Amino acid sequence: MARLRLHPEKHLVDRIGWLRAAVLGANDGIVSTASLIVGVAAAATRNEALIAGVAGLVAGAMSMAAGEYVSVSSQSDTEQADLAREQKELGENIGFECEELARIYMKRGVDQELAHRVADQLMAKDALAAHAHDELGISEITTARPVQAALTSAATFSAGAAMPLLMVIVSPANALIPIVSAASLGFLALLGAIGAQAGGANVLRATARVTFWGALAMALTAGIGKLFGTTV
Repeated sequence: MARLRLHPEKHLVDRIGWLRAAVLGANDGIVSTASLIVGVAAAATRNEALIAGVAGLVAGAMSMAAGEYVSVSSQSDTEQADLAREQKELGENIGFECEELARIYMKRGVDQELAHRVADQLMAKDALAAHAHDELGISEITTARPVQAALTSAATFSAGAAMPLLMVIVSPANALIPIVSAASLGFLALLGAIGAQAGGANVLRATARVTFWGALAMALTAGIGKLFGTTV
């Protein structure tokens, strides 16, 4: 009889912690910077558009980092508060907590005897971890990591923002707006495809989604620049 070989599996959900921040940062970097450049270029010179783009990159990267850190820190604080309360309850009435864990398994379809055995064994190994995972829904994959989210968002925003800025540098002044717009939409489409591939999602749908919203943002800001005819 052939021996069954077990091997560790890599699941797409394992990437959720960094993938969300990376896609959000890069997408925001491209859309916001390209929109800013197009809007300013519609009413000003190429140098002014470039300066506005660089300022947008720096400000946006810092804003993304701060925003991600604050929001994910709030999630982390909530998780820690729940874990502290669970630890207190385990110390006060471990029997009740064991029964609570067993009932969770029974609701999932495990028979009563087996559910109590599983609960007993898991709590004997690490009671808090068992309750964190099955009662609170906190696991290694979903645990909030504020610093990771902040750094990922800032880095990917900067990388995304650098793309339309590069187009400003290499484009002739009389074709700046169409070149920056077209290149940025191409970058967005590529980003959507890469993000979808990494996350196991539908590539065509993801690509169309980010391209549509990017085009809408650039069209609106270009319209504002043309309408007011001044740098804002």
